[in-house]
Amino acid sequence: MKKEEPVVKIKKSEETRKKILEAALELFREKGFEQTTMREISENASMALGAAYYYFDSKEKLVLAYYRQSLEEMREFISTSSFRQERRLKERLYSVLDDKFKRLKPYRMFLGVLFRIAADPSSPISPFGDEAREIRDETISVYREITDGSDISIPQDLKEHLPRLLWLHQMGLILFWLHDHSRNQMRTKLLLEKSLDMILMLLRIGKLPLMGPVRRSVLELLNV
Repeated sequence: MKKEEPVVKIKKSEETRKKILEAALELFREKGFEQTTMREISENASMALGAAYYYFDSKEKLVLAYYRQSLEEMREFISTSSFRQERRLKERLYSVLDDKFKRLKPYRMFLGVLFRIAADPSSPISPFGDEAREIRDETISVYREITDGSDISIPQDLKEHLPRLLWLHQMGLILFWLHDHSRNQMRTKLLLEKSLDMILMLLRIGKLPLMGPVRRSVLELLNV
């Protein structure tokens, strides 16, 4: 019998992982994270429980896979020619975050429950925890790509910290969005617009020579 080529095996493995993740996310949306079992996920994916556990040994690993998927979608978005051609930092950040909220919308109820669990720093699904460190660092690197190609000149000391601050800004917006019950979450859109204006204003003020000592004092707080 002819053995499968390694590339074919990898592709099948990726397709299976994607199938399980899609089945899990569907159930998380319908039933909630805590109420869904791995057995139900495997049944929804039309495979044996043992096979599902082979790829994901817990529901928490499925959540981390969802974080990874969200990161890859973000990378895909900033790789488009239309994004690359846009150099205005505000427009870059707005388009990235607007796209993220559109992709998150189908999972809004699930994410609301998830954020309550993830608020515990020791939780394996906390975006701020050790389990998510690699994904968090990679997302921060994406924000570095966004700022590096923009029209804003950023002081070197601030440039090092800005991507992490923008990631924290993203997380704060998501939390606000989860609690936003206005029509079509218009309050979140307004907050996004106004907060980006403020970020750009602070960046412009921050690079002024007289603001050097203030900027350094603020950056010292980030190293505490």
